[in-house]
Amino acid sequence: MNRDPNTLIMTLEQAVKWRQELRAVGFKLVITNGCFDILHRGHAEYLHRSKAFGDAQLVLINTDASVRALKGPTRPVIDEYSRAYMLAALESVDAVVMFSNPQCTEEFRRLQPDIYVKGGDYTLDTLNQEERAALQEAGADIRFIKFIDGFSTTDIIRKIQSE
Repeated sequence: MNRDPNTLIMTLEQAVKWRQELRAVGFKLVITNGCFDILHRGHAEYLHRSKAFGDAQLVLINTDASVRALKGPTRPVIDEYSRAYMLAALESVDAVVMFSNPQCTEEFRRLQPDIYVKGGDYTLDTLNQEERAALQEAGADIRFIKFIDGFSTTDIIRKIQSE
């Protein structure tokens, strides 16, 4: 099967249509989100494990401006299109959508995920409560996956800078 990552990078409108097609055939959609700057094993394992919760997985990624607002002026290290492409090239990722707002509330409302997955450093109480409300309105099952120790973009950047 030839999966062209370029075709898996979608606008929100394209993803909403794709979501409707998935629902029509009874497929469960998993959604996760994040910056995914400097893709590493922790990301790959997290995405592999989260995909197992459903039939298709969509990853919402922060745009470059959104990453800068969250992480500071030196981030992201990898530009948004390249991050989206690398994610779309992973077998466990079926679609990627970029978002520029601080939260994914609108995306969650429009995409209506069956399952939402976040890293184990979050809990129901520490999720953004506006996002949590949108997910609960959609009837999404919210799940958390334990992080793989020793893998973080911040740690990788520190290691590179110290050499």
